[in-house]
Amino acid sequence: MAFVAISDADRARAFYRDTLGLRLVTEDGFALVFELHGTLLRATLLRSVTPAHFTVLGWEVADIVATVQALEVAGVGLERFPGLAQDEHGIWTSPDGSRVAWFHDPDGNVLSVSQLATHSV
Repeated sequence: MAFVAISDADRARAFYRDTLGLRLVTEDGFALVFELHGTLLRATLLRSVTPAHFTVLGWEVADIVATVQALEVAGVGLERFPGLAQDEHGIWTSPDGSRVAWFHDPDGNVLSVSQLATHSV
């Protein structure tokens, strides 16, 4: 199970379910639980959230450009970091060829999508 802190259940439900397309499994007044392709995400309701300055959740995707474009169409802004060479889509390419883009949830938690480099042996 993965965990993320949220401060507003309605905003989190709209973002994780409606914008990101995760299936809402249950909510009980303490948390919203979403299904992440076989893993559960518990979005724990707190009075206030102090987001971390690093990625707390990430997804591996097959086509990062298409995924980033879909996020942008859904109204999700991609994060740009000073000093990090990101392309026109906000995607950074790591030294091994993996590609990453970052965005925030409504509470400021840093989330990412990654397309890992393929290596032949």
